[in-house]
Amino acid sequence: MSETVPVRCPICRREHLYAAPTYPCVCGSPVTPPLNRLSAPSVVTHRTWTDDWVTVPCEICGREDQWPQPELGCPCGTILRIPVSGILRPLRRSLPADLDDAPDGGVTGEQAHEEAMEIPGYDEDDSRAWPRTAFQPVTIRSARDAVTAAALFLRWLGYHDIRRADQRPTNGIGLAARGILAQVDPSVRPASLRDVECLWLTAMSESARCAYFSLAGYADDARTAADRLGVPLFVLDLTGTPQPVNSPADELAADRP
Repeated sequence: MSETVPVRCPICRREHLYAAPTYPCVCGSPVTPPLNRLSAPSVVTHRTWTDDWVTVPCEICGREDQWPQPELGCPCGTILRIPVSGILRPLRRSLPADLDDAPDGGVTGEQAHEEAMEIPGYDEDDSRAWPRTAFQPVTIRSARDAVTAAALFLRWLGYHDIRRADQRPTNGIGLAARGILAQVDPSVRPASLRDVECLWLTAMSESARCAYFSLAGYADDARTAADRLGVPLFVLDLTGTPQPVNSPADELAADRP
């Protein structure tokens, strides 16, 4: 079980008990960021991908992976970043764009395109070295969380070096890894026929598979086209778990690259 530490909000002075979330290493062992009891939490006023992720080593196999920086939401509305200790480093590569908080209703495609991310994935052969454990979702509260959930799901499937796609998608944020191109749409409108067809065409031009992740679902003609073209469609529920909505998505979720 994760260690519980007391946390005091510097804004309203309310006290909380916080336990860091536990994540699954590819070897199957639980990994928990060690919390620093001697440092006070900081207030999150501006977000960057570099600050939102930390590197945590697995105590069993020694593997180092990136996991979300521990945070606590106070009822007064303040977001607190909980300090961690131990062998923790920021992402291996600098991430070029800041990611602002998104309103609960999501963001437009224009806004989402401005955000960038890169989550270093498994080494080339590691995804086949261990049995795949159950997917551990990240609760979705913003557009940033939606992108994180999709990226972690792709990494769980075994895709490596997830990064922002080179080509701009019609809406949302494009993610890419070797062999796959994905589009994450955190807006409040269902994905359109054009969205699905453009993703498919871009993936075809790059000789890659593709997948679409949407918070608001899909228009009827978009689902029909996806079935015809073999585009996997997923809906992101608020727990951060991608739910397959067509047969290609079922096949992708069951497959391993």
